[in-house]
Amino acid sequence: MKKLFVAAAAVALGLAAGAAQAAEKVKIGFVYVGPVGDMGWSYQHDQGRLAVEAAFGDKVETTYVENVSEGPDAERVIEKLARSGNDMIFTTSFGFMNPTIKVAKKYPKVKFEHATGYKRSKNVATYGSRFYEGRYVIGQIAAKMSKSGTVGYIGSFPIPEVVRGINSFLLGAQSVNPDMKVKVVWVNSWFDPGKEADAAKALIDQGADIISQHTDSAAPLQVAAERNVLGFGQASDMIKFAPKNQLTAIVDNWADYYVSRVQAAMDGTWKAEDTWGGFDKEMVHMAPFTNLPDDVVKMAEETTAAIKAGTLHPFHGPIFKQDGSQAIKEGEVLDDGTLLGMNWYVKGVDDKLPQ
Repeated sequence: MKKLFVAAAAVALGLAAGAAQAAEKVKIGFVYVGPVGDMGWSYQHDQGRLAVEAAFGDKVETTYVENVSEGPDAERVIEKLARSGNDMIFTTSFGFMNPTIKVAKKYPKVKFEHATGYKRSKNVATYGSRFYEGRYVIGQIAAKMSKSGTVGYIGSFPIPEVVRGINSFLLGAQSVNPDMKVKVVWVNSWFDPGKEADAAKALIDQGADIISQHTDSAAPLQVAAERNVLGFGQASDMIKFAPKNQLTAIVDNWADYYVSRVQAAMDGTWKAEDTWGGFDKEMVHMAPFTNLPDDVVKMAEETTAAIKAGTLHPFHGPIFKQDGSQAIKEGEVLDDGTLLGMNWYVKGVDDKLPQ
């Protein structure tokens, strides 16, 4: 009888230990605007999720929801993740901002992290990367490689992040060739391979011999390869889609950030703060420079190094707006507040910014 009691107690203790271990596991949810297989934006965020699993093993449990639209569906998905017991939730697209804030109010014990937004609260942090640094580099490359002097740029939505990227790209291009022009086509979507491909074709038909993009699929680069023009990957190294036409790519690195934030949550040091890193924090990388002459590679490497070291800022003056007014004087640099709210084009963009 005593043996039976001891055995039962051991089983009970074992169950209790297992329950405690399960309770200690940190549950983390990720919300993606596109499919994991977009090989661009959402793909890179999922690489970050996988890095969290690799770093913490059975101490964490992650899950994700992909293809979530930036409308009412986002709030439903985020709340479902909170209700199902996730301790942290990463919402990875600008349009998830208001739904994230709204759900966070209902679940004050859950830690939320919103990518590329600007609204924070006690349990909502924000984070983003200075992608514009990479765009300045590819702008310089485009100016060196373009024969027509015209670059085609596919935009997703006319929000400051995207407008800032277009401007940085053109400023980089004009630092090499002051007469460079950028034509823009807006597709009003982050991920729509059909629209992105059609936009690339239209821009090439208008004389662009370089294609750049701020959308998530590899379709524009594939069109560039089909039409024998050059292009750049977006968010991820897309060289396999255009091995003879990709010149480089701006590669997002979310892995280090996600691991550090989960660690902070485990340590009890997590704060609802903002992080905006670039080359300096390794949140943005350049893919290998390919299909380029040696002197262009050298220029691109030196520019990347200068931005990383803080000796070159893409938005240094003098800068003139599209309407001819001066945005900033020579010797000065646009501050982060102006960059984060950028709603105007620099001189040379061949497009009317949608309002």
